[in-house]
Amino acid sequence: FVLHDIFAMPFDEIAPIVGRSPTAARQLASRARRRVQGAAADAEADLTHQREVVDAFLAASRGGDFDALLALLDPDVVLRADGAAVSVGASREVRGAAAVAETFSGRARFAQPALVNGAAGAVWAPGGQPRVIFGFTIRHGKIVAIDLLADPERLHQIDLEVLGD
Repeated sequence: FVLHDIFAMPFDEIAPIVGRSPTAARQLASRARRRVQGAAADAEADLTHQREVVDAFLAASRGGDFDALLALLDPDVVLRADGAAVSVGASREVRGAAAVAETFSGRARFAQPALVNGAAGAVWAPGGQPRVIFGFTIRHGKIVAIDLLADPERLHQIDLEVLGD
């Protein structure tokens, strides 16, 4: 039989297959359903939280709010830029909250929030054409890494959805 056939079977027929009583098989199925539903809810809540952090970062950057930037950044945050971003003036790598906050303070005026491969990020897209994508890694409510991607070949490979401010 096929796996999906199991899900169409009554619990008293599934029980011997999984080596449990019908009641235990029902409980296993119920727990599995709750975990799957909970995982989806957790992922949605995590994305919402990521977006809040990125939105706060963009607002602090645009407003030149150095202290707010520091509050959002992990002390050991690292900013990395690809070769194309470096060729237009970005530093290859910047380490530490103060240095990264200084890099962004008063900038990112034209960056828009975006989903970058399904995660919260940002994009600079003059005339609607993505030029730089900002990928954020967020842990425990703090930004631990920012990746600037400007290589046109790589930009075309990224699943990008620009979001409204």
